[in-house]
Amino acid sequence: MTDLTLLIKTSSGRQIKQIGELLEAEFENLDVVVKVLGNPANKWVKVSLSGEDVVIATSYINKKIGTCPVSIEKVEDFSILKGYISKVDTVSQELIVDVGVFEPKIIQAVIPLEYLQAQLCDDKKIALQKISEIYGFKEKLPLIVKVLRLNEAKSAFQAELSAEEIEKIRLRRQSFLDRLIILGSSIGEIEIVLERTRLNRDIIGTEALGMFEYALTCKLGTDAAGLVSIVGRYMRNSEIVVLNPRKIVDVIGESALIS
Repeated sequence: MTDLTLLIKTSSGRQIKQIGELLEAEFENLDVVVKVLGNPANKWVKVSLSGEDVVIATSYINKKIGTCPVSIEKVEDFSILKGYISKVDTVSQELIVDVGVFEPKIIQAVIPLEYLQAQLCDDKKIALQKISEIYGFKEKLPLIVKVLRLNEAKSAFQAELSAEEIEKIRLRRQSFLDRLIILGSSIGEIEIVLERTRLNRDIIGTEALGMFEYALTCKLGTDAAGLVSIVGRYMRNSEIVVLNPRKIVDVIGESALIS
């Protein structure tokens, strides 16, 4: 038997059920039994695998979904980790990211304001609240970070945004296309809502940020903010964030498009 903590956070029994159904469908031709054990560790989903094909199933999960480090011993300086924003801390001026380390205790990654200013704002002294607003940073948003070191108190990892995350952000802000970021819905649920509201004509691309987190790219001329009330009517349990590249330019200047 093998227990794994998936690189997925959930906030409802509905999502846990969907994960179980997905894994069962993927492994239907394998000799493996999948049990979703819930999400007791800070909402990270834990599963148990048993059967002759456990190794194959484990390899699939590691490659297609990913697993949490779980233990602090598995995180080294300069490790690249995927996590979820757990808090935009405007008091300490830090972005706090849960990267799936909870043994022997929960240790999260902390990105100081000055790092975000350097990476996203051309070193301009812009407040964390404004950075979060224009870049769509919100609790439950997946981010890929680079761990720099464990702090002296061994209570948090000092980190920065990874090169991969920076590149994704750069491409989004250079596109001039608005995006709706939906946190807390599966792709199937999103597609149903888009078809029902006929907004699929206004969406030209879908980027998977996680299993229940997606960025929807609007066609040129579509104002994402105007779609929030329409989509939100059918997604009351999801968070909807608007990403507008023009606001980034307004705040940071034209350098936002070339940095």
